[in-house]
Amino acid sequence: MLNLSVILEDSAKRYPAKPAFTFMDTMLTFSQVNEYANCVANGLRSMGIKAGDKVALGCPNLPYFPIIYFGIIKMGAVVVPLNVLLKKDEIVYHLRDSDAKAYFCFAGTNDFPMGEAGYAAFKEVDGCAHFLMIMPKPGMPSGIEGITTLSDFMAGQSPSFEIHQTNAEDTCVIIYTSGTTGQPKGAELTHSNLLLNAIAICDLMHNDDDDIALIVLPLFHIFGMTVMMNAGIYKGRSSIMLIRFDAEMVFDAMQKHKVTLFCRGTNHVLGLIELY
Repeated sequence: MLNLSVILEDSAKRYPAKPAFTFMDTMLTFSQVNEYANCVANGLRSMGIKAGDKVALGCPNLPYFPIIYFGIIKMGAVVVPLNVLLKKDEIVYHLRDSDAKAYFCFAGTNDFPMGEAGYAAFKEVDGCAHFLMIMPKPGMPSGIEGITTLSDFMAGQSPSFEIHQTNAEDTCVIIYTSGTTGQPKGAELTHSNLLLNAIAICDLMHNDDDDIALIVLPLFHIFGMTVMMNAGIYKGRSSIMLIRFDAEMVFDAMQKHKVTLFCRGTNHVLGLIELY
């Protein structure tokens, strides 16, 4: 029996007060991320989501991503990460093709209205029964009548949850890749796939729990998800998040947080960057 979320629970036990993810002025410890993920898992279960159900997640590099990601996994459901640049018709395709039962979608901004496109797509997919809006700040209203926000969804849920004991070969995440022709295809990755890759990455980079990583690569992509998020949680290292690559912001973050680990957006790992 194996569930990938054991890596979060283990780091929360080993480093409860250690910063796990920092975004701008928001810092969450490993214990907080684990407890919030438990609230998501309890909310999904109370909503009627069952082990094996697919749950879509459209969210940029924010602490909400690992919280929801591991909340879905904890209760045995399957995460379907969606590219945040998808348009309405593309979202409709992904929701239908994956048979998603629920959809967590970031609200976005006036210039980048992810939430509007996501909700419009959701309304066209009969099989997807639940839409949850991730607002930029906790407690913010969605501005759309009838939509449940992530904050409301998590409110009152217990921060404790007993992990659903999935099998090592059960599907954990479905990653969509466009390939070369036709519509994007969903690749099913198992709990053991993702765990062994996270372990291998840590061994390859020879990093340890004292490293501080800068996450710029999108977490909805397998590189960012495995090399930066899962490996980091497995090792218990602290991570700094940026929504997108901006050279000035990257170098400022490196200096401010004394970053030691940074990866570029190719199939090669840059490795450790010793700034201090």
